[in-house]
Amino acid sequence: MVQAKPLDGVRIVDFSRVMAGPFCTALLADLGAEVIKVESVAGDDYRHIGPFKNGESALFLSFNRGKKSIVIDLKADDGRELAHGLIANSDVVVENFRPGVARKLGIDYAAARQTNERIVYLSISGFGQAGPLADRPSYDIIAQAMAGMMDMTGDPAGPPMRVGDALGDLAAGLYGAWGVTAALFGRERTGVGQYVDIAMFDAIFSFLPTPFAMHMLTGASPTRSGNSHLLSAPFGSFRAEDGEVIIAVANNALFERLLDAVERADLRADPRFVSDEERKRNELQLRDIIESWTGRHSVEAVVSRLGEFGVPVSPIWTVEQAATSAHATCRDLLARMVHPNAGEIAVIEQPVHFSTVPRGELAPAPQLGEHSRATLRDILGLDGDRIAALEAAGTISATDPPTR
Repeated sequence: MVQAKPLDGVRIVDFSRVMAGPFCTALLADLGAEVIKVESVAGDDYRHIGPFKNGESALFLSFNRGKKSIVIDLKADDGRELAHGLIANSDVVVENFRPGVARKLGIDYAAARQTNERIVYLSISGFGQAGPLADRPSYDIIAQAMAGMMDMTGDPAGPPMRVGDALGDLAAGLYGAWGVTAALFGRERTGVGQYVDIAMFDAIFSFLPTPFAMHMLTGASPTRSGNSHLLSAPFGSFRAEDGEVIIAVANNALFERLLDAVERADLRADPRFVSDEERKRNELQLRDIIESWTGRHSVEAVVSRLGEFGVPVSPIWTVEQAATSAHATCRDLLARMVHPNAGEIAVIEQPVHFSTVPRGELAPAPQLGEHSRATLRDILGLDGDRIAALEAAGTISATDPPTR
């Protein structure tokens, strides 16, 4: 028996584009929400950014899996009317325009609430809808730079570094999905929708609890420590004979196991290493001791030996190694689907496992305007003549078969 997904029956009007908003709505679509992606005639910017497979953007295919596409000119009066028709028949609106743009288009929260007082409305932006930076345009790297993430990332002797992917967009999208589901749950109890405002800056800043705790306690501003932990040692990457290996020790019991594994039990009573605080203070000396052993063994041998002693240890995998690992396969992290142009593709499905919901049953990303006519017919009740007139006026664009 096929079980209903947690968000089956929830309809979302998605005005967002590129990454933060589409990532948010992709997570919600994975869980069963019907996501109607409203695009311009040119389509989402990510349709035109590679890498490409048979002319289809891999990024667009990933972030827009399981959605429907309708093309509407939101600058036209008839286009705004159609948008409000969708809002009236939906549960959620998601947008990631710069603050003020949705209002200019007549689809901001105030206007949406007049159409549907139960609507849950999410806005994602660089710096939020209010505040001294609200009007500033932002990309992920700007949010990372200003929220403190870049200053905490990289080698201590080198420049600040951006995290390996667009963490600002992804964190904001993740919090957006969390905020939407929380608001929907609240609406079930109160009957009242609400406005949800998430900023990329805020999302990234919330991912820095350890350096903030150090700042709050000491008044100093901690900065990057490379692969080492800010508070604990030995905790980070260590030189092996053929590469680097990760060792993570954050308490005395684990440290004693590590000493046994590297055949240095004689250091158990060494005053330099009797506590996590002392080990951090004497981190360089401790690193030399550990690497005098790990440097004589391969990564595989170090991982095997320390693993036998229960010490948290790992190799450093590439994206390819992670994606093709037995773990990723066992955990069903990748879903495969067939796109009419790109053929079979794999995307990263949302990672949460629900006991009654099978994984992997995802639909591919839509072609531009693939659901325009069907959406106007099935949701707004427009007949074929009206839809044809909207097409002729340029208010909508469609690639699905004409309605009757």
